[in-house]
Amino acid sequence: MSIRVLIADDQPIVRTGLTMLLDAQPGIEVVGAAADGREAVRLALELRPDVGLFDIRMPLMDGIEATRRLAGPEVTDPLPIVVITTFDLDEYVHGALKAGARGFLLKDAGSALLTQAIHAAADGNALIAPSVTVRLLAAFAHAQTPPPKQPIEPLTAREEEVLVPVAQGRTNNEIAGDLYITPSTVKAHLASLMRKLGARNRVEVAMWAYETGRI
Repeated sequence: MSIRVLIADDQPIVRTGLTMLLDAQPGIEVVGAAADGREAVRLALELRPDVGLFDIRMPLMDGIEATRRLAGPEVTDPLPIVVITTFDLDEYVHGALKAGARGFLLKDAGSALLTQAIHAAADGNALIAPSVTVRLLAAFAHAQTPPPKQPIEPLTAREEEVLVPVAQGRTNNEIAGDLYITPSTVKAHLASLMRKLGARNRVEVAMWAYETGRI
């Protein structure tokens, strides 16, 4: 079955371009397009898409608030959302991730990376683009004022080894090759990390790694 995607962007040409690009990909179908965050929330509740692809800066309701309403910690059935932005140092990206977004991309990411992000979100994972994430998360981590939360249990040495490449945006297969373990073992360590950190996805695990100075 195709992954049903809802797009939200205030620029008609961007909505049209993203729709054409995604509809041309096998296994992906755009089921709706919203011009602002308020409409995105309404369409998401009405159409029940599999993934949302939201711009950050939109009128009436921005992408951060729309993400919070559809994917925030209090939402029982969160919609996987990937936020997309024009600027690689957008001050709102960190807020969007905190609001529950599964990842983010630049608008010039290209079809391959965009498709990967959609599939990752649909599979319950998060695409972290290394070219953007390393700079963004590092910058925002240094700007944090509240101390980062502590894990409910101490991390093991192996979990610490897995944590760093996760924060650097490496895939499970890449981490497995670097550490000479199986991808399923990496997945098990990542699940344990998320449990101990109270993280919902690998983006939040990466954010915690930056906030605690591990990168």
